[in-house]
Amino acid sequence: MSQHLPEPSDQSAQKKTAQPRELLLRYLDFYRSEVARKLDGLSDVESRTSRMPSGWSPLELLNHLVHMERRWLVWGFAGENVAEPWGDEGPDGRWVVDPSTTREELVNALHEGGRRTRAIVEVSDLAQLGATGGRFAADRPPPTLAFILFHVLQEYARHTGHLDVARELADGLVGEDPSM
Repeated sequence: MSQHLPEPSDQSAQKKTAQPRELLLRYLDFYRSEVARKLDGLSDVESRTSRMPSGWSPLELLNHLVHMERRWLVWGFAGENVAEPWGDEGPDGRWVVDPSTTREELVNALHEGGRRTRAIVEVSDLAQLGATGGRFAADRPPPTLAFILFHVLQEYARHTGHLDVARELADGLVGEDPSM
């Protein structure tokens, strides 16, 4: 499921994404697709092995992204109960993934999270404040949906770059999907 991003010179693509809401959603879709693509083709051993001094594995990073998006959009903005919102972190704060969890399960959860994000965003105003009581305490104003989406987008962009490095070290694959 490869996603295409609009080129700044492509006027027809610009018209389709002229609204900030759609532009943010398209970029989030793109990064989810790229994360899944970077994990595709890695063996189970490679996806669970760290090549980084900080010790995270590609599957741990994927698990982090699944939980991160859910924390910000479902638990944070929508204020819905979420089972184990910090389920991507171990007792020491490092990323973890259950050994029985498969890459396929996490990629499916990533895309399901994207569908849930889209459903929330499409019926909400970008200036709307997040709910209090879940992720956000009632003692100060929660962030707006626009702020949350920018934060989630920068998380995806940064971590997709991290996966670029991990994948290059594993087998030499680099960059974005060349067919795009």
